[in-house]
Amino acid sequence: MGTVTSADDTPIAFERSGNGPPLVLVHGTTADHTRWAPVLPALEEHFTVYAIDRRGRGESGDTEEYDLEREFEDVAAVVESIDEPVILLGHSYGALCSLEAALQTDNLHKLVLYEPPLPVSDHDPDTEDVLDEMTALVDDGENEQALVRFFSGIVGVPPAELDALRVAPNWPARVDAVHTAIREERARKGYEFDATRFAEVTIPTLLLSGSESAPFLKDATDVLDDALPDGRIAVLDGQAHAAMNTAPDRFIDEVLAFIRGSS
Repeated sequence: MGTVTSADDTPIAFERSGNGPPLVLVHGTTADHTRWAPVLPALEEHFTVYAIDRRGRGESGDTEEYDLEREFEDVAAVVESIDEPVILLGHSYGALCSLEAALQTDNLHKLVLYEPPLPVSDHDPDTEDVLDEMTALVDDGENEQALVRFFSGIVGVPPAELDALRVAPNWPARVDAVHTAIREERARKGYEFDATRFAEVTIPTLLLSGSESAPFLKDATDVLDDALPDGRIAVLDGQAHAAMNTAPDRFIDEVLAFIRGSS
């Protein structure tokens, strides 16, 4: 894997594959670069893909004290290391990191954000009790139960989608990284979204949203669509928060149609 050095000197790893214009992929909470396996072969046919390991997992480094701002810098560092304008695609927490990274680099061509969990909705759940449960489970060595509790109690993943996640090859890596979900959820809750800051993000942006996703994720997508000068929403009918697993062909079709479309 390749690496770049982020602003705080933390090494951020990425796997490069495929051929074509550069596409940087930023995974969500508990995942690593392997979360893209269901859609990676199709993407590699069209793009040179840079699939990031966010800090704290895979081959990327970490720091003792966690700060969400560093994640924004990590994504921007990878984008800035590429010598031509990049398509940046982020999922969930990775979409939040990608959104903020767009304010730190001019090296972007298009942006794809799949349900960044902005804490802007009245439907956003109070997660502190769930996080306490997860912490106790991790302390007892029950990482998998903690991960299931995260997906069911915070993300609101439907049972069928959770089943699809559990049979994916990267499930064991998710289990190993579940402790990072606790710090990231607390950081998410402390994030303050200011719509006026994104008036300068004028690049075309696709906002993917599952028709069956949790209400707080749908609300966040709507708020972001209002904030972005050139945003558009594509609803994945019948899907929730992980269409890469449950409907990979549909996910690919939406992404390719947007990227190939006119600016």
